[in-house]
Amino acid sequence: MTYYYRMGKIPPKRHIQFRQPDNSLYYEELVSSKGFSGIYSNLYHTYAPTRVKRVEKSVPLPLKMLTERPLLQTHLKTSNAGFTGKDYLEARKILMANQDIRIAICNPENLSMDYYYKNGEADEMIYLHDGSGYLDSQFGRLRIKKGDYVIIPRTTIYRIHFDEAPVRLLIMEAMGPIETVKRYRNELGQLLEHSPYCERDIHPPQELITETEKGEYHVKIKKGGFLHHYVYEHSPFDLVGWDGFLYPYTFSIYDFEPITGRIHMPPPIHQTFQCWGAVVCSFVPRLFDYHPLAIPAPYNHSNIDSDEVLFYAEGEFMSRKGIDRGSFTLHPGGLPHGPHPGTVEKSIGAKETHEYAVMIDTFRPLFITEEALSFVDEKYPMSWTE
Repeated sequence: MTYYYRMGKIPPKRHIQFRQPDNSLYYEELVSSKGFSGIYSNLYHTYAPTRVKRVEKSVPLPLKMLTERPLLQTHLKTSNAGFTGKDYLEARKILMANQDIRIAICNPENLSMDYYYKNGEADEMIYLHDGSGYLDSQFGRLRIKKGDYVIIPRTTIYRIHFDEAPVRLLIMEAMGPIETVKRYRNELGQLLEHSPYCERDIHPPQELITETEKGEYHVKIKKGGFLHHYVYEHSPFDLVGWDGFLYPYTFSIYDFEPITGRIHMPPPIHQTFQCWGAVVCSFVPRLFDYHPLAIPAPYNHSNIDSDEVLFYAEGEFMSRKGIDRGSFTLHPGGLPHGPHPGTVEKSIGAKETHEYAVMIDTFRPLFITEEALSFVDEKYPMSWTE
């Protein structure tokens, strides 16, 4: 849940006449979630958003999940992955997926998009592992930088311009809305005092972009396993104003304030976002447990309801060996996982950690894809053997 925000010119009430300088009406568009019962925004266009010049051939986006692969602890060695494609969309390589989410890496060679993009079926979360730039959308310009989570509601039309290479992104697509954590909010949606972040840490677009020139504007729309190509005679960034609760925003992992305790605290204290079928957590630098007999390393754990993905962003995780910056581990439900041999004793007496990681826990089985096979560490399932 975000907070109410407005940009540009809007009329004093919704759904009333709002006229352009030539006395024609601006075109109002309601963008709403969960039908009409979720968050929404009202947008005011110079041109009708429904006016299409032509529709070009749709391109299939095949996704092969390896549903019959043996039950294995998995390490994807993506740390040394170079460019994964020239274009922002081409460079998206989906590595894990189920009915609720898709997890991809994206290391594009091109720094700019010469088209507009809309995900018509999923909210998107982009974690900027390396890189910075601007995300432009119909809601305005949003500065994005290393360490940012960029939350993009479905149907947002956007394009990204990166400042310089290298660009390394973790992208999660969620079939349900990506939201702040419910238990952190009061009944009116305000983040509570014990929340590890607050509204000051959530950054909406800073500058409205209004493009009114006519021409050919190409919008690529992802929906139903295809990339659909729509051409308009006007820019989708033709807004003069908007207001509401639905818009893209950033939250930096560096602004997450960790919760600590006398003994080892479970992963829910790191939760940052929620969505249908999954949660996202942020591991950040923090003081370790301060009980005199505390063991800082995590205990062995059996997931009976979830699969656990960890993306290792920065630092060295005390409980893992042989995992590099930018790699993934997948610990599936049905198998216990825990610290590698020797790491428990080594952790005793440690006072703090300087690690950063993004964890995604799913509540339905998560499968690696064919594109992930080239990154699989075949030795990892046996790495707990002394």
